[in-house]
Amino acid sequence: MRTALVIGTGLIGTSAALALAARGVVVHLADHDPLQARTAAALGAGTDEAPEGPVDLAIVAAPPAHVAATLADAMRRGLARGYLDVASVKGGPRRELEALGLDLTQYIGTHPMSGREKSGPLAASGDLFEGRPWVLTPTRDTDTEVLNLALELVSHCRALPVVMDADAHDRAVALVSHMPHLVSSMVAARLQHAEETAVRLCGQGIRDVTRIAASDPRMWIDILSANPGPVADLLADVSADLDETVQALRALQSSDEAKRREGATGIEDVLRRGNAGQVRVPGKHGSAPRAYEVVAVLIDDQPGQLARIFADAGLAGVNIEDVRIEHATGQQAGLVQLMVEPKAVPVLDAALRERGWALRQ
Repeated sequence: MRTALVIGTGLIGTSAALALAARGVVVHLADHDPLQARTAAALGAGTDEAPEGPVDLAIVAAPPAHVAATLADAMRRGLARGYLDVASVKGGPRRELEALGLDLTQYIGTHPMSGREKSGPLAASGDLFEGRPWVLTPTRDTDTEVLNLALELVSHCRALPVVMDADAHDRAVALVSHMPHLVSSMVAARLQHAEETAVRLCGQGIRDVTRIAASDPRMWIDILSANPGPVADLLADVSADLDETVQALRALQSSDEAKRREGATGIEDVLRRGNAGQVRVPGKHGSAPRAYEVVAVLIDDQPGQLARIFADAGLAGVNIEDVRIEHATGQQAGLVQLMVEPKAVPVLDAALRERGWALRQ
């Protein structure tokens, strides 16, 4: 691939353009908002000047509701040898294109499984997709050259190609992305009018659950409007679990010992099913999940503290597998939780204590 046209210079489109430009591809940028395309160009994502002739690959990064129309326009104008989109829903856009009677041999639907809570070109990064799955949904009609161009794009973005059926993809993202986002928003909504004294008690748990609720509602309306059925089916199942859990909690309030036992059994059931589902979430680099142990370090909220901890762990020969930071309420301090292999715990513990760090048991 020597040339590409990115149509839609938001977070995903600009991030892909940055990755391609960094690898020597001549990238042309287009957007319904020329200022946004110019912003992406100023960031080094390419040029906002129109290409003089057909490019190798046109990448449509428009909202799901506009993908089919944008692709149809690009294909009718002959802007590229191959076309793909990066929308988070795949079945609907393809059916819209089929209904328009377009030749889809030069098209492939794709979806990079990566993003951020922020949107727009200023939130973009050339390494946004690195190590992340990038779903490709070819059909028997997809031209081999177009599939190869899509694979080349994925390679340039250092993502991991995953081939799926379009409708299977839509059911999968409903489960792992769309439904969790709505549940996160529902939990976060409980905080909107909560008492300030309660909100000040927020810890890492509530931050984890509500983090994705910070995303742009307009963007998510577009996404959910393109995949409502599978998401509604999953939420119906969640609703059934919620009803049973509410009943179990009410039973725990009963003065009847048998009802309290029944309530406890119901709560234990949902918690254990949660355990069983959580262990299926892929671990580091997509491998099977592994159990790490935590070394908790108290730090001041000052520049360089994390760098010192990581450097000291490196000197001890310990690899930090993951890290979390919990900030103390009303204090310039925090708790850094270092996740490491169980066998590394005594080594790291001793090394950090020797270098003056305060550890929490």
